[in-house]
Amino acid sequence: MQQLCGGEAEKEVATARAIWKGALKVGTASVPVKLYSAVQDRKVHFRLLHKTDKQPVKQKLVSADSGDVVEYASVKKAFPLTRGRMVLLEPEDLEKLEPDDSRDVTLTRFVDVGEIDHRWYERAYYLGPDGDAKAYFAVAAALEKKQKEGVARWVMRDKEYVGALRAEDGYLMLITLRRADEIIAADALQAPGGRALQQREIEMAEQLLTALHGKFEPSEFRDEYRHRVLELVETKAAGKKPKVVAFRPKKQKEDQLAGALEASLAGLKGKARG
Repeated sequence: MQQLCGGEAEKEVATARAIWKGALKVGTASVPVKLYSAVQDRKVHFRLLHKTDKQPVKQKLVSADSGDVVEYASVKKAFPLTRGRMVLLEPEDLEKLEPDDSRDVTLTRFVDVGEIDHRWYERAYYLGPDGDAKAYFAVAAALEKKQKEGVARWVMRDKEYVGALRAEDGYLMLITLRRADEIIAADALQAPGGRALQQREIEMAEQLLTALHGKFEPSEFRDEYRHRVLELVETKAAGKKPKVVAFRPKKQKEDQLAGALEASLAGLKGKARG
């Protein structure tokens, strides 16, 4: 059995590897670039084994009517319209709808940084130079100096994307954007009913914000489940008997919040008596 070390897995450093090549197009200018993923999947993934012989098992497509196994070559795609009614689509029909192949990342406009809010951002990629480094870093420097980001369109692996081109620590980052019909506006939420907020309630919320003010530290928010699974794997791989302790989340922040709430309430009571 190949041994897995949880400690080493936690310290694993991702290596940047280009996954696509293209060219930034701004008017008639073209800047060759390479695309790198800026995020990585760190979820826990398991292999499924048969209970008795411990051999890997495979998932198969099965007919909902007969229960017979269906080969993938015999599968057709259909789009559901209503319950029990679907439109059958042929592969050649869908192929005709795919966008034309292209390596161009076309900038359609530039907007102020902050104009595109966080709801639109989906997945981040880094762009690196692919030969013409001077032109690449000139674009990054210009975006950073002017505090602008570009709105871009491109086709990658038979799919059309819209994204935001940003400067990040002297380099370029391309973030795919969600489409307009994917965003749910805040006014879709039901408006709160009842009485209006009182001044003392607003003051209490302000005191809570002040009490919990601090810097965002990403290292504090690790995946505890993944960490515990890797520790379990490491222990069992070493032939040791695992000691599984029930997970109890840290209470530091909760205690801090409770203390801030008590202080706020005490302050408000003092005001009321005064």
